[in-house]
Amino acid sequence: MGKSVLVIGSGGREHAIVKSFKKSNRVEKLYCAPGNAGIAADAECVPIKVDDVEALVNFAQRKGIDLTVVGPEASLAAGIVDAMYSAGLKVFGPTKNATRIESSKQFAKELMTKYGIPTATYKSFSDSAEAKEFVRNGKLPAVIKFDGLAAGKGVIIAETYDEAESALDDMLVNKKFGDGNVIIEEFLQGPEFSFMCFVSDDKVYPLELAQDHKRAFDGDKGPNTGGMGAYSPVPFISEETKTRALNEIMIPVAKAMTDENTPFTGVLYGGLILTQEGPKVIEFNARFGDPETEVVLPRLESDIFDFIEAVLEKKDFIPQWSEDAVLGIVLASIGYPDKYEKGAIIKGLEKLDEEVFHMGTLFSDGEFKVNGGRVLMVIARGEDIPEANLHAKEAVACIECPVLFHRSDIGHAITD
Repeated sequence: MGKSVLVIGSGGREHAIVKSFKKSNRVEKLYCAPGNAGIAADAECVPIKVDDVEALVNFAQRKGIDLTVVGPEASLAAGIVDAMYSAGLKVFGPTKNATRIESSKQFAKELMTKYGIPTATYKSFSDSAEAKEFVRNGKLPAVIKFDGLAAGKGVIIAETYDEAESALDDMLVNKKFGDGNVIIEEFLQGPEFSFMCFVSDDKVYPLELAQDHKRAFDGDKGPNTGGMGAYSPVPFISEETKTRALNEIMIPVAKAMTDENTPFTGVLYGGLILTQEGPKVIEFNARFGDPETEVVLPRLESDIFDFIEAVLEKKDFIPQWSEDAVLGIVLASIGYPDKYEKGAIIKGLEKLDEEVFHMGTLFSDGEFKVNGGRVLMVIARGEDIPEANLHAKEAVACIECPVLFHRSDIGHAITD
């Protein structure tokens, strides 16, 4: 008998997860809560908010869901995994306690310091005056991070003291992201890469690497966003470096979490940087990366249900991956990551041969419309990153919408 799967979330990441399960030979019924206009073509969308824990658990019980996969950090922070466990349901994601590896920068830093996991030196502040004085006496650029969940936007790399002070005012005085401390870190230099692993306690299953582009505009200019594009594989990160990152960072962190009585199950995302001393940690996330998931999962040739089932049962599993390169370009509403317009009609999607993940769309009056900051992600394959980039650009050119913008240089470290 076929399995039923519930994916929690409403963005491009969740669309990619749904698409991956749709290819599974073992999955008969797919649900997504709350989903979006694009996901509706691939799964039955259920109008339940990601942090409505009681309603999600009730739905999973009522439908006899065999596996729930949690996408967004807000759902994890609300304790959805703990509640699913209590109800005797099978769920793939970390508990609220284990989610602190993402939701508390300070927890993550203290863990890494205690267990000797390579990362930037840092100091924590709750007082803006003290933080400003620390920055004034330190080196630029300054890396300033909000110690809490900020949807991927709570990190500022300040090139000037004025930028640093403005960021500290936003975070500590104006409470832009809510109550929380800030972490000020040393600036690490080198190429960044994203390393996601499936984890069950201290057993770690590595996925393929990716790199995303956080800045809004070409040339890595403009404000930090949730991500304007990504690609996989990452040719300039060698297998030797990946193995070193696995053995020196990802496996030790999973073991440390278990040793600290906060065992981790789910996707452990390492935002890493290759310095002259080797790979170091910039940050950890406790869930699938976005937009990295949209370029990594399309490369997975193994059945994702089999893979996650093996992880949950702590069985050995070696996933098979496509040799293709996959590159994705995000189309966002003008003004993102700040104020942006909604409601504009999107045309041309029917012309595309390439795959499209919906991030923030609405379907009404027979038309897809803009309904979020990041709206669509077009992904394309190729023998290498330059070829995938070319196909993705050709596909993006088919989409017509006056309020959408995108970066034209995704993968520039390779295509240049």
